[in-house]
Amino acid sequence: MIISEPSSERALKKIEIEADLTIVGGGLAGTCAAITAAREGVQVVLIQDRPVLGGNASSEVRLWALGATSHQGNNNRWSREGGVIDEIAVENTWRNREGNPLLFDALLLEKVRAEANITLLLNTAMVGLDKDGPHRIKTVHAFCSQNSTLYDVSSPLFCDASGDGIVGYLAGAAYRIGAEPAGEFDEPFAPEESYGELLGHTIYFYGKDTGEPVKYIAPDFALKDIEAIPRHDQIQVNKYGCHFWWLEYGGRMDTIHETEDIKWELWKVAYGVWDYVKNSGKFPEAETQTLEWIGTIPGKRESRRFEGDYMMSQSDIVEQKRFVDAVSFGGWAIDLHPADGVYSAEAGCHQFHSKGVYQIPYRTMYSRNVENLFVTGRLISASHVAFGSTRVMMTCAHNAQAVGMASALCREQQLNPSDLNEPARMQQLQRRLRRSGQFIPHLSLPEDGEDLARSAEWSTSSESELSGFAPSGASASLDCARALLLPVKAGLMPALTFQLTSQSAQTLEVQLRVASEAGNFTPDQTLETVQVAVSAGEHQATQVTFATTLANGGFVFVCLMACPGVQLALSDAYHTGVMPLVHSANKKVATSAVQTPPEGSGFHSFEFWLPERRPLGKLPALSIEPSVSAFGVEQLQSDYERPFIQSNAWVASSEDPAPYLDLKWTEAKLITKVVIYFDVDYDHAMESVQWHHPEDAMPFCVKHFRLLNAQGDVVAELSDNHLGRVELKLDAGVKTHALRLECKETHGAPASVFSLQVF
Repeated sequence: MIISEPSSERALKKIEIEADLTIVGGGLAGTCAAITAAREGVQVVLIQDRPVLGGNASSEVRLWALGATSHQGNNNRWSREGGVIDEIAVENTWRNREGNPLLFDALLLEKVRAEANITLLLNTAMVGLDKDGPHRIKTVHAFCSQNSTLYDVSSPLFCDASGDGIVGYLAGAAYRIGAEPAGEFDEPFAPEESYGELLGHTIYFYGKDTGEPVKYIAPDFALKDIEAIPRHDQIQVNKYGCHFWWLEYGGRMDTIHETEDIKWELWKVAYGVWDYVKNSGKFPEAETQTLEWIGTIPGKRESRRFEGDYMMSQSDIVEQKRFVDAVSFGGWAIDLHPADGVYSAEAGCHQFHSKGVYQIPYRTMYSRNVENLFVTGRLISASHVAFGSTRVMMTCAHNAQAVGMASALCREQQLNPSDLNEPARMQQLQRRLRRSGQFIPHLSLPEDGEDLARSAEWSTSSESELSGFAPSGASASLDCARALLLPVKAGLMPALTFQLTSQSAQTLEVQLRVASEAGNFTPDQTLETVQVAVSAGEHQATQVTFATTLANGGFVFVCLMACPGVQLALSDAYHTGVMPLVHSANKKVATSAVQTPPEGSGFHSFEFWLPERRPLGKLPALSIEPSVSAFGVEQLQSDYERPFIQSNAWVASSEDPAPYLDLKWTEAKLITKVVIYFDVDYDHAMESVQWHHPEDAMPFCVKHFRLLNAQGDVVAELSDNHLGRVELKLDAGVKTHALRLECKETHGAPASVFSLQVF
């Protein structure tokens, strides 16, 4: 029992914590920064003002996490982000392919709790800080309302991942809010004042069918006149959650200090929309629906952006500029919204894509005037227009992994963030990122001798000599154009024989295309056009022969142009690095199958050639002569652990009953770690919530494998793998002059490996 006598005042309980890195903000960015840093030995305190992690991706907001894949609605093939965020996406799909946001919460908490180097403070809001001179943070102060405790957290390094930038703001870091004039960065897409300078907030809601009539009486504050929403004709029953992204408000307000007012207006809209669905009489199918959930906090899009030593702008994204300090990448469209949001008569967004992914430089990820402050998430140094692309959560998380790794180098070498721009240090950062699974397009680094696999002699049980795919009996219409994306070697383009069915004689146009820029997957350059006669009949073997000699190996697009009335035979086969595409539009991220931007807007016009999601997206049944030899063991010496420029994959023959990879050295090596990269379909967007994915494990991934030493002893084995990056720590060390990777079983496709690294 406690009896406390009267007192003139009392103090809160206070706990002081010393750390290497303090991160404020536990969205996907802060979470991935913390995990990445902790795995490198950094003692991290992660301060999160909500009861769960994930920010906008959490069950409190329920926005699906997306990035460069853009719902698979752009030309960025195999572009899902790497590193920790990919590990999370793959694991979430494995456990939670239905997209339950509560299970996603639990996964994030599990991942953080698994790291002994992370001290997690949930329900804890930063309320102040102390500085050590004008340019350095010393301590942050945070309060947990659940345990009535004040925390003073001190560290040599800080990271602001808070979304609104409270650390940078209180520390005096230079920042911006709103849109720059078009002339500052030569950005033709910079918005006019009438359009607005800020993206607003959104609150989502879910409905549920109860199987019996349910009445609904709207609260008094609900919107009464649905006509106040100019686009109310877009409201549909059974389209909940993220489908209502356009219920947006606040773009003409202070999106930080007026957030509570914005929330009330969004509640008004959301409850009013549900009233319209239930009681307008226009949706009789809603009679048995009930309002299952509505957000209690809004999902924020934009507020402060902090200034680093470089600010990204429109041309960096559209022209895909290269940077010596590239540590991450993006690929979402430049996507701006009218500031009037749900009350605007304009389209809910105006977005235009680049032809491929773009690099993001490290200099955008720290404050230019607070020397020990990293910034990440949506706070990075970018103009309002560039922010329209960099703001999405998977990109934010991937950037944050660079910050987490940078903090490790700073801790080890007692440096400030900007010190890593020295060339040797930057290469060290880039190399360690790459070895943690980070994808950095167009980055090639010199060998450092640490990866023993680079000095080994490689051999395999077999290599895929791709000669075609057997028919399954299914077919697809050529009412729209279809393409085969295929890696080939330099030399004469092989002939392809398709199986076509037509009720009448027709002429099919086939175009051989490539991307004008290596690494892109926009087929904007036509090398050859062939006219092929198609006779009336079923399952006709129709050969397409090209005269083109390719100067370089890489990806080609064999485009079967639209030919109504013709059916293309399909296969049930899967093969790493080969993909069927359709010339089409994904209405979630584009208005048509051809991007046609306004004149003078600074964007390119080009066609979209998109994959269909499984269980659709079948390869064509065909034969290839001569067979394609683009999947040999030499592909494992590339700079990338996914298809990019080349296949970058060893693929075993589909006829090989026991595929394996062998590595041999002239003398024995003491091996303590082996890292294997399998194919977890980096083209799959893997939306984190609400989306129902067709499978939990990717068909291209190796399920059961063994690692053997020179004597044939098994040193590691996994029998139910579904992950893309598998790190095998051999704690006692294995001394051997050879290793064998045996691929015993896959989830469906021929065995394939992107990389095998030995340390």
